Amino acid sequence: MKRIIKKVAVVGSGIMGSGIACHFANIGVEVLLLDIAPNELTEAEARKGMTLESKAVRNRIVNEHLTNALKSKPSPIYHQKFASRITTGNTTDNMKDIASADWIIEVVVERLDIKKLVFEQIEKYRKPGTLVTSNTSGIPIHLMSEGRNDDFQQHFCGTHFFNPARYLKLFEIIPGPKTSPEVLSFLNNYGEQFLGKTSVVAKDTPAFIGNRIGIFGIQSLFHLVKEMGLTIEEVDKLTGPVIGRPKSATFRTVDVVGLDTLVHVANGLYQAVPEDEAHELFKLPDFISKMIENKWLGSKTGQGFYKKVDKEILSLDLNTLEYRAAKKANFATLEMTKTIDKPIDRFRILIKGTDKAGEFYRRNFAGMFAYVSNRIPEITDDLYKIDDAMKAGFGWENGPFEIWDAIGVEKGIELIKAAGLTYAKWVDDMLVSGNKTFYTIKEGTTYFYDLPSKSQQKKPGQDAFIILDNIRESKKIWGNSGAVIQHVGDGILNLEFRSKMNTIGGDVLQAINKAIDLAEKEYNGLVIGNQGANFSVGANIGMIFMMAVEQEYDELNMAIKLFQDTMMRVRYSATPVVVAPHGMTLGGGCEMSMHADKVVAAAETYIGLVEFGVGVIPGGGGSKEMTLRASDLFRKNDVELNVLQEYFLTVAMAKVSTSAYEAFDLGVLQKGKDIVVVNRDRQIQEAKKQALLLAEAGYTQPIRRKDIKVLGKQALGMFLVGTDQMTAGQFISDHDKKIANKLAYVMAGGDLSEPTLVSEQYLLDIEREAFLSLCTERKTLERIQFMLTKGKPLRN
Repeated sequence: MKRIIKKVAVVGSGIMGSGIACHFANIGVEVLLLDIAPNELTEAEARKGMTLESKAVRNRIVNEHLTNALKSKPSPIYHQKFASRITTGNTTDNMKDIASADWIIEVVVERLDIKKLVFEQIEKYRKPGTLVTSNTSGIPIHLMSEGRNDDFQQHFCGTHFFNPARYLKLFEIIPGPKTSPEVLSFLNNYGEQFLGKTSVVAKDTPAFIGNRIGIFGIQSLFHLVKEMGLTIEEVDKLTGPVIGRPKSATFRTVDVVGLDTLVHVANGLYQAVPEDEAHELFKLPDFISKMIENKWLGSKTGQGFYKKVDKEILSLDLNTLEYRAAKKANFATLEMTKTIDKPIDRFRILIKGTDKAGEFYRRNFAGMFAYVSNRIPEITDDLYKIDDAMKAGFGWENGPFEIWDAIGVEKGIELIKAAGLTYAKWVDDMLVSGNKTFYTIKEGTTYFYDLPSKSQQKKPGQDAFIILDNIRESKKIWGNSGAVIQHVGDGILNLEFRSKMNTIGGDVLQAINKAIDLAEKEYNGLVIGNQGANFSVGANIGMIFMMAVEQEYDELNMAIKLFQDTMMRVRYSATPVVVAPHGMTLGGGCEMSMHADKVVAAAETYIGLVEFGVGVIPGGGGSKEMTLRASDLFRKNDVELNVLQEYFLTVAMAKVSTSAYEAFDLGVLQKGKDIVVVNRDRQIQEAKKQALLLAEAGYTQPIRRKDIKVLGKQALGMFLVGTDQMTAGQFISDHDKKIANKLAYVMAGGDLSEPTLVSEQYLLDIEREAFLSLCTERKTLERIQFMLTKGKPLRN
C-alpha cells in the first residue's frame, strides 16, 4: 500500500518536539504540535483577567516553546514563513485532532510511565493504520507498546531524531516486537528521501547505535585524559578537524550539548549494560561528578569545561578544578600531517607519532576499534550502520570501521592487543575468508563485509546518489591541480573543485572552460558540483591581493575579465550547465550559481555576494546579474527605483541566506527555475537528472541579452544621497561609502541622462572597471589582507 504523509502530529513541544515539528514544516508537511495545558495562571494572565479556560492560557506552554524555538540560533526552520504550517494545541482539548494525522510522534519527557499514558490517549483517537513513533534516546521500545492493540503495535516503533533536528542527519529507526516490515521500510525511505536524513535501522538495545558508540567514545576520553595527564585544550586539538571531527571537538561539544544530558545517558548505560566489557568506562570520573555537583553544565549555566570572562575564554584544569587562561596545544605529530588535505589519509601518520599525541591516538583508536567490533551483532548486524550513525549523528567525517581500514585491519588488531584489549572473533574470520578490508569500492559502488555470508555485499540505498570519492579516478576525463572532470553516466559530466576551500583561481577557471568545451563536443550536459564541506568560498583573493600590491593592473584586469568571461560561458554555452551549491557558497561561488541554466541547491546552502567584506564589489558578473534581475522585475518608474534599491542593498549589505529557501528572497535563486533538495547525498544525482532533462527537452544556446533597463542618473542620485546620509549618521565608514558608490554607478548603468537599454557586456565592462579601481585603494588592500590572515572581515 502506498503511504503518503500529509499531516504529522507531534505530542510534546520541548526543544526536541518543536525542532521536529519545524523540520516537518521545512519539507512542506502540515504539523499539529501539542503539549499539556497549564494548571495555574501566570501573574500577567491574572492581571488581564484571563482564566484557565482561556485559549491563550490553555495553549501557553506549546506556544512559548514554539516561539522560543523559532527565535533560537541556528534556526530550526528554513524560512520563517514555513512556521505557518504548524498549528498548536493542547493535549486536553486537541488530542482528538490527531485522528487526521498520518504519523503521530511522541516527544514527551523521558519517563516510561508518562509515555505509556500518552500512548493510551493516542490509541483512543488515532485512526487504524496511522504510524505512531517515539522519539526516545534510550527507553526500550518493547516496553512502550505493551498493552496496546495489534494495529497500534504493528505501526509503532522508535524514531530517534538527533538534536538539532534540522542539522543533524542521523535518524535511528528502532522496531518494537510487532513492528511491521512495511513500516520499517517506509520510515527508512521517508527519512532519506523526504527528511534528508541518514536512516539507520537499529536493534532495541540500550542507547541504540549512535549514543551507545558516541557515549563510549566520550566516556573513554574522560578516563584517558586523566590517565595521560592531558589538558582539555590538548584533547580538543587532537579530536577536532585534524581527524575529521567538528571544530567543537570533544569538550566544547559537551559544553554545548550540556554535561547533564551526557551524564544522564552515561548513567543509564552504566545501569543497562552490566555485561558490557567496557562497563566501567560508563562510570563517571570524579571530576565529572564534581562538575555536576557544582552545576558547571556548559553553555546553559555559563560555565563547563570552558568559561567566558569578559572577552577571555578560560579553561578548566581537571586536576585542580579551577579555571585558568587557555593554553595553546602543539604536537609534533600533528605538524607531520599539515600537508595532508584529507583526514582519512592522516590516520596512518597519527598512530606512528612518538610524542603524547601518537600515544593518545594509538590508545584511543584501539579502544574504539575493539568496542565497535564487539557490538556486532549486539546492536546491529551490519558494520556500515555504526559508521553511518557516527558520521550522521556526531559529525564525524569517517566512521570507526573506515578509520580502521585506513590504518589497516591488521595494524588495528596490533593496536588493540598492545592496549591489552580484546576484539570480536568475526574480525579474524573476515581476514581468514580472504577479505582484507571492511569496505571495498567496485565500479563506483561501496561494498561492506557481511558477517553471515563472510563476503562483501553491496551497501543498500546507493542507487539514489553518486559518491564522487568512489568514482574520482575510475571515471576521470580530465583534471588539473584545482579540479577534476568525471563522467557520471548518461552523457553528463561533473566538474568537481579540488582547491583549498574550493576557491576559484586560474586552475578552476581553466577547468570550467575545459568542461564546457568537452560537454559541447561530446556529451549531453555539465554539472558543477562537489561533496566537500562547502561548495566554494569564492575567488582566490590571495591572488588578487598579490597582483594589486605589486600594481600589476593589466594582469589583474585580464584575470577579472577571464573570470567574467568564464561566468558568461556558464550562461551561454551550447550545452546545459547545472550548478549544485551547498554549504558556504560565497562571492564567486554565488556568481557561478547565478549564471547557471539551473541551480539544484542543497537546503543547507548559505549563499550570497560578500565582496563588500573585502573592500570590492562583485566583479565576476555578480553586480551585472543583480542589475539584470532587477530590470526583469521593473514595471513602472515609481516601482523601478524600489526594486533596484532592494537588489542594491542585498549586495551592499553582503547578505547571505541561512538556507536555500531564503536565497529566493534575496534574488540569488529564482522561483520556477531553481530547485532545492533536502538530502545532500542525493544532490549530484538530482543535478545530473536536471541536466539530462534540459538536454532531452532540446536545449538551445541562449541569446546574449541586450535589453537590460538601467535607470542612469535617476537611480544614481538616489543611491548617492543614501550613502551620504549613512556616512553622516556614522552607520558606514568613508571607505564603505566609496565601495557603495562604485556599486551604485554599476547598478545604475553609469551616469546616463535617462533610462536606457544596455547589454550585459556593457555592464560587465563598468563592473570590471569599478572592481579594478577599488583594488588600487589602500583600505581595500587592508581588508583583503585582514581576511587572508584573520579569516573575518575588517571594517575600516
